[in-house]
Amino acid sequence: MRSYLAPLVLLLAACAGGSRVDPTPVPAAGGGTVLLISLDGFRWDFLDRAVAPNLQALARGGVRAQWMTPAFPSLTFPNHYTMVTGLYPEHHGIIANNIRDAALGTFRISDTTAVRNAGWWGGEPIWRTVQRQGKHAAAFFWPGSEAPIGGAMPWRFMRFNDAFPNAARVDSVLTWLSLPTGEAPSVVTLYYSDVDHAGHDDGPDAPATDSAIARVDSMIGRLMAGLAARKLTDRVNVIVVSDHGMIATSAERVIKLDDYISLADVEVVDWSPVGTLIPKPGKEEAVYAALFRAHPQLTIYKKGEIPARLHFNSHARITPLVLVADPAGPSPRPRASRHGARMPAVTASIRRRARWERSSWRRGRRFGRA
Repeated sequence: MRSYLAPLVLLLAACAGGSRVDPTPVPAAGGGTVLLISLDGFRWDFLDRAVAPNLQALARGGVRAQWMTPAFPSLTFPNHYTMVTGLYPEHHGIIANNIRDAALGTFRISDTTAVRNAGWWGGEPIWRTVQRQGKHAAAFFWPGSEAPIGGAMPWRFMRFNDAFPNAARVDSVLTWLSLPTGEAPSVVTLYYSDVDHAGHDDGPDAPATDSAIARVDSMIGRLMAGLAARKLTDRVNVIVVSDHGMIATSAERVIKLDDYISLADVEVVDWSPVGTLIPKPGKEEAVYAALFRAHPQLTIYKKGEIPARLHFNSHARITPLVLVADPAGPSPRPRASRHGARMPAVTASIRRRARWERSSWRRGRRFGRA
């Protein structure tokens, strides 16, 4: 067995090609099974915390990357789908967690009808490539795995249910991997959201986040023990990744968008940490002018003028205006956090004043989930 820990390293080379799915069968690659595990929101340095002994053991016995620069924007759906297609979001079309499309309408990660509509998902995920090689692929949760991309579902897949017990996920994967040669899947995905939830709710340095790290670490221990007991360690290559990191934020770092523009002049498709705006007809220049240099931690771009290094200009779903909440300097220790890469800083978040104030009062906390 080979193990690879890439907490925040892009797993596949990002391709510059289009997003058409090719139905042609392709020759099979070398042997061995790949088990791709995502620990959502697992920041690059969480691996070094004392509560992650199983992940540390896996790293010592395999290969460890230091960090990753996530695809832009550093959100769950865009980055997970980038990892299994090798495409930047501007090429595969999952450009955010909330998206508008002229033909398809609105995509939200909570909308199962949209999530299961293959029309949203460009490119070819690795499970589809495997199946075109005449092999099996299985997904115990992964963005895109619930849609018939390229005309087919994974051989085994699970509808997303965040309440599904952690241990039962591992046990199900072990059952799939234990099938006879020729029946067992060649590629399997496994997903955990514990660390992401804790980081958003309590902050990356909170005890609750350490508890979440310990929980997913124990599942890695359960998995590795199960592989050893079934004598599968020589057949299965384990790759552990994450989609983004965590940066602390605070009430002082909230950018209240309606302090600068009238929200009647725009449709806000996604809010934070990258805001995507569709101005009403005739309002684009006025909205851009109002937000340009409006706040020291806010950068606004027009579509087509976003820095090339971000690879976020070409897709039709990218909105005319894109807002980025920039990292800022240190601040008092906060409770909540936002997505980020390898930046030891406090970041701003973009919100609507009325919604932010209502959610703060109702939830008894300062920030809602991105």
